[in-house]
Amino acid sequence: MIIGVTGNPRYEGLDALLSKVQTAARRRGFALQTEPDLASLWPAPVAPLDLDGQPPDAVLCFGGDGTLLRTARMVGPLGVPVLGVKIGRVGFLTTATPETLAEALTALADGNYTVEPHRALAADIVGENGAVRRQAVAVNDVVVHKAGVARVIRLRMQVDDEEIGTFASDGIIVATPTGSTAYSLSAGGPVVVPDVAAFVVTPICPHTLAIRPIVVPDSARITIEVITPVGDEQVVVSYDGQVADTLDAGACVIVRRSPWDAQLIRLETEGFFTRMRRKLQWGDLIDRESR
Repeated sequence: MIIGVTGNPRYEGLDALLSKVQTAARRRGFALQTEPDLASLWPAPVAPLDLDGQPPDAVLCFGGDGTLLRTARMVGPLGVPVLGVKIGRVGFLTTATPETLAEALTALADGNYTVEPHRALAADIVGENGAVRRQAVAVNDVVVHKAGVARVIRLRMQVDDEEIGTFASDGIIVATPTGSTAYSLSAGGPVVVPDVAAFVVTPICPHTLAIRPIVVPDSARITIEVITPVGDEQVVVSYDGQVADTLDAGACVIVRRSPWDAQLIRLETEGFFTRMRRKLQWGDLIDRESR
């Protein structure tokens, strides 16, 4: 078995965790591959991550949700599952911690885990001339938003061949069920159970009370057109809040379901709502004090 390792090298104590992984690999007899940024943190040399030749059977990702999303985009097209170990501040998507690392490694080696498919989004930037300028993928969300000074932008939205409308706002979020608990939730969008075949479209601070978040089938094609005369104002499209492109007036972002799903490893047996209750602290104060 080959296990790839990714992570955020800025986290303190990551070298000690990697040492534990290497010790377990020797004992269990599985091979390791590492992304280049972590190469200097290993006690002994580890082969580089080989996604073009012999990709890993699974990836161990050290960090928060941001690191896990980056890793999922990296290996998602290959169908490689990712197990997240939380060492960051936010860990909605992670399933292990430094304290449970030994159990996680045992589960990986023994194949004692489940893999949850998570829908991803494919986004095309189309210029006024109809040419596709950029194609990108997101696991959480694709967001068209303003940059710079606090001014609203005007956007036109269409689902498949039907126009939804034109309105002024700070932007629009197109989120997967996975991303429904991220930026979309903060903007007033609903929580969507991961296996629901849908996407959420959430306006960001719309300049009208008539525009509300909507849920569309995951087969839908969502088109967002920038109609603001941009001038010195910059409009940006971002993917998972990590990669971004600028948009000119007249440009469109066409969002649809990605041809591949992110594969996330789950170790615990608790259900989705149990995880949400624990991580979002659902329930009133009496319930929280009783635990």
